Amino acid sequence: MAITGAAGLLAAWEAGLAAPPAGRALLLHRTARPDLDDGTLPELPVGEREADLFALRRALFGERMQVRLECAACGADMEFELDAGQFARTPGDRPEPVVRVEHEGWRVVFRLPGVADLTVAARTADPRAALLARCVVAAEHGGRAVAAADLPAPVQRRIAEAAEAADPGADLTLSVACPECGQATRAELDIASYLWTELDAWARDLLLDVHLLATAYGWSEPEILALSPLRRRYYLELCADA
Repeated sequence: MAITGAAGLLAAWEAGLAAPPAGRALLLHRTARPDLDDGTLPELPVGEREADLFALRRALFGERMQVRLECAACGADMEFELDAGQFARTPGDRPEPVVRVEHEGWRVVFRLPGVADLTVAARTADPRAALLARCVVAAEHGGRAVAAADLPAPVQRRIAEAAEAADPGADLTLSVACPECGQATRAELDIASYLWTELDAWARDLLLDVHLLATAYGWSEPEILALSPLRRRYYLELCADA
């Protein structure tokens, strides 16, 4: 992964300020995968998108992630650490985009859903049927082609199981035992939202650094951003000591 410089990250942050959550997630994914265009990114399997964002988080802010969660049973505030590297993937670990299911004479080729598929399906009256219609590449029974809408419930369950096994990172659900009451709380970890919150805090801190250094030395923003973080911090310490 090519790590975007400070100026590029600031540009992504600025573009995302007025964007909805889905737009921010796409901006982050574009930053994580500069090798792909905007048309390809939403078509990638959801788990691959999540893994790319975890890899970006690790590259920008390190391995350890502090997560806070409220106990669903007693309301206690729980805080724990996650390892971003545990959820990131190398290119060789990315899932095959297509799975094949065979069940009692049924043969189905199914494309793993991407963010675009989930977005479109969520707008329909029957998201599961819409997702099948979009992602079933081919289906047959007894040698005859069958429409996705005609797949029986047992076959649909097999497809869902196969897709989950092929792309487990698509649904990252945490189960945390409360240290106060011992009950487990389940919650989904939205890495796009988590990473955006961190990027927002980083960008605002960096702009404050630019303001202080520009005031003290008269440098332009590009000149300040071209400095390494260590050198910026050193100059800021000199300003504080002056």
